[in-house]
Amino acid sequence: MVFSDPVFLFAFFPACLLAYWLGGWRIRNLFVAFVGTVFYMWGGGAFIILLLASICINHFAAVKIDAWRISEPNKARWLKRSVLVADLAALALWKYGGFAVNQFSSGLNELGIDANFELSLALPIAISFFTFQSMSYVIDVSRGDAQPAPRLLDYAAYILLFPHLIAGPIVRYSHIEPDLLRTPRRRLDDFAAGAPRFFWGLGKKILIADQVAAIANHAFALPDNRVTWAVAWIGAICYAIQIYFDFSGYSDMAIGLARMFGFDFPENFDHPYGAVSITDFWRRWHISLSSWFRDYLYIPLGGNRKGPNRTYINLACVFLLTGLWHGASWTFIAWGVFHGSFLIIERLTGINEVKTKWLIPVRRIITFAVVCIGWTLFRAVDINQGFTFIKSMLWPTGLGWPSTLSEIMTDQRLVWLAVGLLVVCLPAKIHVGRDISRAQGRTASVVRLAAIALVGPIATMYALSSTFSPFLYFKF
Repeated sequence: MVFSDPVFLFAFFPACLLAYWLGGWRIRNLFVAFVGTVFYMWGGGAFIILLLASICINHFAAVKIDAWRISEPNKARWLKRSVLVADLAALALWKYGGFAVNQFSSGLNELGIDANFELSLALPIAISFFTFQSMSYVIDVSRGDAQPAPRLLDYAAYILLFPHLIAGPIVRYSHIEPDLLRTPRRRLDDFAAGAPRFFWGLGKKILIADQVAAIANHAFALPDNRVTWAVAWIGAICYAIQIYFDFSGYSDMAIGLARMFGFDFPENFDHPYGAVSITDFWRRWHISLSSWFRDYLYIPLGGNRKGPNRTYINLACVFLLTGLWHGASWTFIAWGVFHGSFLIIERLTGINEVKTKWLIPVRRIITFAVVCIGWTLFRAVDINQGFTFIKSMLWPTGLGWPSTLSEIMTDQRLVWLAVGLLVVCLPAKIHVGRDISRAQGRTASVVRLAAIALVGPIATMYALSSTFSPFLYFKF
């Protein structure tokens, strides 16, 4: 079930919200855990067993780690390492097991050894997200940065909270511990702040991402010999708009839904296409993931404290794994290496230290172009197609495009593409989603009203009249 599905919009969500408002606050976490279980089983089926097992193992391990942290530190360290290895082993098996076996088989065949075996495993929904949240919980408890949840039910509510269960944001336990354990706030205030944010995200997904997706999908479906310079750039830019409005729209919807149920989620995007460098881009894009890798991998590896060479190695490791986190494919690995390489180049050249104001617009354009080139690797069906697009983008092969692409680029889709480009070009101080949830005053009230009265109904009508389109990050 996805947030833009009519079943969710007109049945599941209203029923859950009504039950939440009518129910007592003392059973709220039980209600949250139950609803999250139903929500996950709707699409995840039997994999709920894996998720519930992960919840039990990580919570009871965290309780023991906290009890031993001071009195028996060796036991605490051993248990922490064991449970983290178990988390990573489950993730590796389900997400990367088939890829590893198939690549090994292909390698043997290349050597002339007959090895026609393969492994195909169904991917548990959201395994990357709930694994990283579970690991952050165990690590934070072991460091003394967080206390374990008082009850298994409280921890289960944290993991199973349905707004972030399927595709993030990657919320740390310490972020919402106060909301889990305290008496809920005034519900009308939360609804007034959360509902407009939800409809703003729904509009981004339905009105912009899904409309622009048709152009991007057609461009990437063309044969390699028809990918001209113009086609490659149109496809890359449209996909850049699609993935941003798809994923940030989901994050807005998750933040709004969580707020309506009394939980504050952290922001996940901050004008990423206004970045002046790739380093800056990763401070603004999928913030919950990039901060996770920073705090739990980059800094423990030494960060930038052990000299430049070690820093470059750490960056390479982080972005190789960032690519792998998104999926078991050479295209994702190449995308991670692509971004990691640019971060290393920026450190080598010192470009991030340049503060010349008149260069900022130029740097933004260059950074956006680099990000678009990288997105072709992310979107490509295989590594060869990704390289074909990059070659066409860097070495112009013509300005024309097929008539079929012109047919896809209808006036309606071009209007929504223009709206998307306009939104990403807004000044950094204008953060519509965040301001909808938190800003005070007349302007904020007008924006909230517009989100509910204008964007919400239009997006809902589009959702009812169009075919189902899942969020891109659901497959990760």
